[in-house]
Amino acid sequence: MKAKSIKGKSTAEIKAALTDSRSDGFAPTLAICFISKAMDRNAICELLDQAGISIFGCTTNGEFIDEETEKESAAILLLDMKKEHFEVYFEEYPEKNYREVAKGIAQQASQRFKVPAFLIGTSHAAADGEEVLQGIAEVAGPAVNAYGGAAGDDYSFTGTNVFTNGRDSGHGIVCIVLDETKVKIKGVATCGWKAVGTERTVTKSEGNHVYTVDDIPVLDITAKYGGLENVTPENNNLLIEIAANFPLQLQREKGDPLMRPGLQVDWTDRSFYTSGSVPQGSKVRFSLPPDWDVMEKVVKGVQLQKETEMPEADALVVFSCAGRILSLGPLMTKELEGVKEVWNVPMAGMFSNAELGRATGGNLEMHNLTTCCVALKEK
Repeated sequence: MKAKSIKGKSTAEIKAALTDSRSDGFAPTLAICFISKAMDRNAICELLDQAGISIFGCTTNGEFIDEETEKESAAILLLDMKKEHFEVYFEEYPEKNYREVAKGIAQQASQRFKVPAFLIGTSHAAADGEEVLQGIAEVAGPAVNAYGGAAGDDYSFTGTNVFTNGRDSGHGIVCIVLDETKVKIKGVATCGWKAVGTERTVTKSEGNHVYTVDDIPVLDITAKYGGLENVTPENNNLLIEIAANFPLQLQREKGDPLMRPGLQVDWTDRSFYTSGSVPQGSKVRFSLPPDWDVMEKVVKGVQLQKETEMPEADALVVFSCAGRILSLGPLMTKELEGVKEVWNVPMAGMFSNAELGRATGGNLEMHNLTTCCVALKEK
């Protein structure tokens, strides 16, 4: 499989880059699109659709095709994968029936391919990605390869979108299903945020909706120990402060803790929604951004993947949490450069609201403040 990555800050730039990419006879069949809400994604999708290219798309908090991160742009990975080796599915979940919708996709995929693998994009800040993953695993089995991320909105917290050919939704899922007998896919998720303080107990929660910790509204206890000020609906930066600087960390007996920052506040009771489930009675700690060595940890994780599972790759897709670039700033380029150098193949990625993949412990889970690197190789 041949792959090329293109980027641009206008529809005209993307059109020119697409034309140039095909000038040598390259005929892409699939486009993995990470597009800022500041761009005209409908116009870009029309260009790709007219070229007969299937689209997997998410809005972002920033995007990249190499170590140079961009804002208010489009980053697109073009693949000439054989059409019989993949299918793009698109569904909505307006009733918050995340698991059932994901199960429906997995059932269709299992009829289409004997061994399906999944690359997933979700929209809406309150969506429970853990439910999506569990719905897929319920049908495809716990060992299924499923990776992806939650769409962003340039940190505006006004609404995220996923899209494909002719469809776009703020409450939906877009999914590339791969025939894993024909396309190898492997991913690794790495975090690094460090826990501080004592363990606390989640005293009321439902799925990914956390109400109280130690019988205190979760927003209030976060503000108290995080030293947050101006905890009001008028503070447009509040969710960024919570997510990047003082997120909850879900403790586990086995494997690394899971990050669970608040992504949407319910001001009626000062609760918040996270990207994945937080069981009532579970133990949590607060956490702080990591030291600079976290970038080496990500690169080493990808290098280990190459050495043990994926010696060769045709392309690389990266879902990196928006909170990472907020905390690491310009140093994020070092991490992306290191990741790209492992296989040195075309890459595209976005800064996401959440990440789907396997971390230490091997469980399929929804993550935050994590970099999930997904390598693809057509057999």
